Amino acid sequence: MTKARKEPIGAGAILAFTILGGTIAGGLMGQPSAGLLGGTALGIVIALLLWLYDRRK
Repeated sequence: MTKARKEPIGAGAILAFTILGGTIAGGLMGQPSAGLLGGTALGIVIALLLWLYDRRK
């Protein structure tokens, strides 16, 4: 008997929103490239944390 597998958690929308938010916040401070990189880094960290959380289930 196999264990029922649930669908994995998706993090694509979270990644997209953090990139967009970082770019907007950076643009307001005059550094859109830095905001883009910061938002990307934050999104990757959140996506990795979600992946690790989902793996434990």
